[in-house]
Amino acid sequence: MVLFDMQISDNWPGYSLDLFTYPQHYYGDLEYVLIPHGIIVDRTERLAKDIMQDIGDNDIVVLCVLKGGYKFCADLVEHIKNLSRNSERFISMKVDFVRLKSYHNDQSMQDMQIMGGDDLSKLTGKNVLIVEDIVGTGRTMKVLLNNIEKYKPKMIKVASLLVKRTSRPDGYRPDYYGFEIPDLFVVGYALDYNEHFRDLNHICVINDHGKAKYRV
Repeated sequence: MVLFDMQISDNWPGYSLDLFTYPQHYYGDLEYVLIPHGIIVDRTERLAKDIMQDIGDNDIVVLCVLKGGYKFCADLVEHIKNLSRNSERFISMKVDFVRLKSYHNDQSMQDMQIMGGDDLSKLTGKNVLIVEDIVGTGRTMKVLLNNIEKYKPKMIKVASLLVKRTSRPDGYRPDYYGFEIPDLFVVGYALDYNEHFRDLNHICVINDHGKAKYRV
């Protein structure tokens, strides 16, 4: 994989699908594997170590952004717990969930909806770690951050598995991220296209046939 500071270059051709196993019902719907599951797991463990070093010895409220963030969040929290057990530093974590709706098919919508989650006022004075699947322009995350900051948390950090290089960057970068990827529509590892592909372990690029097949 062509990586520099965890950046996947624009000319990276990906891995052939023939090298991996994946659900048969997606045969013909994918271009290639962008990031294999094993590499995701290793990188997530490293992010957990970085988070432990930065904010160990704290009580943390982990705010998982559904639905795409649930797999990354579960794995990240599990790695942090394992590191915490074997460390002199200890993180006590509570996990809550919020859902953001900002896509229709493969197009980002102007208006974003925030749904679910406990009363956000409970975040007042707390250390908050938002866990997200992917950050594109950063517009969606900024809306969520603005909503949470109204309740004056003690600290707020963002961990995203992916950061997308887009043609409209607004300068936002999460505090922790796994991989910087080209401006591609990716699925798998809980990232979806109209609720499909969440059961795919690898992060893959969807093809035009797959988009047409599952368009709503």
